[in-house]
Amino acid sequence: MRLTRFTDLALRTLMRLAVVEETDLPTTRDVAATMEVPYTHTAKVVARLQHLGLVEARRGRGGGLTLTTSGRAASVGAVVRELEGDGDVVDCDGTAPCPLRGACVLRGALRRAQEAFFAALDPLTVDDLVAAPTGPLLLGISSRAPTKAEGP
Repeated sequence: MRLTRFTDLALRTLMRLAVVEETDLPTTRDVAATMEVPYTHTAKVVARLQHLGLVEARRGRGGGLTLTTSGRAASVGAVVRELEGDGDVVDCDGTAPCPLRGACVLRGALRRAQEAFFAALDPLTVDDLVAAPTGPLLLGISSRAPTKAEGP
């Protein structure tokens, strides 16, 4: 199974916010620069994570993005399920339906494989993802985010 870029960016955003100091909250632009992705993509991801209650955004002086308590404890499997949806790995019933769909063993096997994929992610939390050595590495990456003089 392959994750969409949206889900990948959402997981990396959650990981980045999990290592943020409360005194130095990043903005959506900061996260985009750190992850080296377009601001517009990051803004859409942040909006979705806010809607899910995983991220909080504060405006104005002293504002920025923070990971909520439920965001820290969120199951990675649950987050991926929510962002990827529960559709089949293959589209057997699409515009050109597969003639084997009524008696196909592959469809069920792929569904079980997809569930095994999610099940492997279920016990992991966002906090687990930033345990050493990942957390310290994320802090190093965020401190190397390009400045305005260096460009985006």
